[in-house]
Amino acid sequence: MPRSPSGLPAPAPEALAASERLRAQICAEAERGPLSFARFMALALYAPGLGYYAGGSRKFGEAGDFVTAPEISPLFAWCLARQSADILAQLGGGEILEFGAGTGALMIEMLRELERLDALPARYLILEVSAELAERQRMRVLSEAPHLAPRVAWLTQLPAAFEGVVIANEVLDAMPVQRFRLGDGDVEELRVACTADGFVWQACPAEARLAERVRSLARACGFDAPYESEVGFAAEDWLRTLADVLHRGVALLVDYGFPEREFYHSQRRSGTLMCHYRHRAHADPFFAVGLQDITAHVDFTAMAEAAHAAGLDVLGFSNQASFLMGAGLMEFLASPLEPRAQLERAAAVHKLTLPSEMGELFKVLAVGRGVDGPLSGFRLRDDRARL
Repeated sequence: MPRSPSGLPAPAPEALAASERLRAQICAEAERGPLSFARFMALALYAPGLGYYAGGSRKFGEAGDFVTAPEISPLFAWCLARQSADILAQLGGGEILEFGAGTGALMIEMLRELERLDALPARYLILEVSAELAERQRMRVLSEAPHLAPRVAWLTQLPAAFEGVVIANEVLDAMPVQRFRLGDGDVEELRVACTADGFVWQACPAEARLAERVRSLARACGFDAPYESEVGFAAEDWLRTLADVLHRGVALLVDYGFPEREFYHSQRRSGTLMCHYRHRAHADPFFAVGLQDITAHVDFTAMAEAAHAAGLDVLGFSNQASFLMGAGLMEFLASPLEPRAQLERAAAVHKLTLPSEMGELFKVLAVGRGVDGPLSGFRLRDDRARL
């Protein structure tokens, strides 16, 4: 039985058995030395057949571990569709590529709204690492929008070249991060060792790339020892790879996070690492490995700098509330509905836009190439100066 943070329900026996198999696999790899947390996180989330996103457990919605914006309301997808239609019009056509489509809710509602706008893309591509989730998405589009199914295709790797709109909603937060500690001496990397009692943190000298980044951040953001946090090199490297194939178009990156100076604020001394299990958030990544989500907030300054270094333009940055309103949210609210449906829609708007909910913590970063005109989602607020 894995140690359980206070208040978390115990996993079912069959789930525990799968978790134990993954634990043994990770420990076998750690016999050669403690693993970077990025490697541990990658195995915990993506190990074939056993990782959180590669296994068969339900992740999204009320029956899963967390709820994302597309499951809250189709309004989120409709606004992204409006913005995507504008971009495709500027490009004179193109495709849409969604990373990690989850339940398929975003794909279904975006296609429906794009059809209403007479702006369907040539293809709606989904890059999905989970074969189980890809099959669920396939069954959903065949059931709910069969006439649109021929436009949808699944990928297991990036295409060699792409023109159009890239959607990454809550993708960056699930990319592996490295953990560090700034102590009285120098920068240490917090790695993961395997013991008879479970996984434990082990401090090791930081490799050059991590040490240089942490020293630079400490100078820029004014934090000092003791201080622990994360660096998301994997997300930055992913964006550089995406830039190589994005010949013309825009990537819309939606996630929770901060600009650099807020991410590494001197008072945020323990970082942003968070785990989600059955709609409960806690901070122990070693609990029930493979059965819970592990995330870290996004440093949007680092993402913007990675995009710029890769030759992309930074086209807009805003909180989710302002972006959705700029992309047409209020127009959808004006349509008449039955009283109960109107109340449900109002509740969804509050969840998506209130500062105490998703409206402020979630941000939208737009980067791209070959797009000249302003993006409608940032017409009310554009915070690129904060990056």
